[in-house]
Amino acid sequence: MHAFIDIQRKLLPDLLQVMQKRYSILRYIGFMQPVGRRSLAVSLGLTERTLRSEVDFLKDQNLITINNIGMSLSSEGKNLLEDLEGLMRELKGIDVLELELKHRLGIRRAIIVPGDSDISVMVKRELGKASASCMKKLLDGKNIIAVTGGSTMAAVAEQLTPELSENELLFVPARGGIGEDVQNQANTICSIMARNSNAKHRVFYVLDQVSMDSYETLVKEPAIHEVLGLIQSANMVIHGIGDAITMAERRKTNAEDMKKIERGMAVGEAFGYYFNEAGEIVHKVLTIGLQLNDLSSIPNIMAVAGGSSKAKAIRAYLKKAPSSTILITDEGAAKMLLKG
Repeated sequence: MHAFIDIQRKLLPDLLQVMQKRYSILRYIGFMQPVGRRSLAVSLGLTERTLRSEVDFLKDQNLITINNIGMSLSSEGKNLLEDLEGLMRELKGIDVLELELKHRLGIRRAIIVPGDSDISVMVKRELGKASASCMKKLLDGKNIIAVTGGSTMAAVAEQLTPELSENELLFVPARGGIGEDVQNQANTICSIMARNSNAKHRVFYVLDQVSMDSYETLVKEPAIHEVLGLIQSANMVIHGIGDAITMAERRKTNAEDMKKIERGMAVGEAFGYYFNEAGEIVHKVLTIGLQLNDLSSIPNIMAVAGGSSKAKAIRAYLKKAPSSTILITDEGAAKMLLKG
């Protein structure tokens, strides 16, 4: 296959470009369907005139259907799109990027989806699909899965399916989350994950950050103590990685701690820890839930983060993360990580 693709690149470079363009159109239709031509043209960055000829071709090949509410993939189109995914990964060299990223970062595995989630919301959905697929392969018997909050985790939750319930699953929030946007709280995400996979979940109604006095009191509460026990017994963790300043602002960090984060030149955040580019912890929020040192005893850890703007945050966190971590990211972040 490699030799054939190399020959095509040399003799028929235009053919590969056309194939990639039509693949992108099919992917976007599949994501947005039913979708109108104007909306699709804007999403793809194409003129309506250019898109019209491509759409006509795809319709003639019975790959899409068109009616008064927009365009959708036909059953043939869905099958072709699935068949093309492996080929497109090879054309883009994504398999090679994954191996290089794994060795460069010193982690268990890197999984890369095409595109850049800073540019296209569809790519965040692909991160969710890749995470769900990876999770399915890691499940075995009884599973306690600890999950953090955030928009990327919400995208993962939407991609889970009842097939996962072949195993016994219990989703638990990795830490407290009251104070965040409700839809991105770990409690909400665990609920959606459990609903979509026909599984069970537990809630964890505590503040994201607490004082030392509150911490010592809360951890003794029977309900909180029980959930903490489940979290620490988790055999899988799925978490995001945040930009340091964005996360500090989202937490409504006080002025003194914000100065500490800025002076420490923090670029990344995970589990309430803020990291500089060298991977050093420059600030820690006192949270009730999973701590960084708990990860060493958890066999399956999935870090999910994408977008070229997140590359510094991802690199900083992974310098401190366990080597058993599986990174699920996108092409935009991966290329920036390898440049560094």
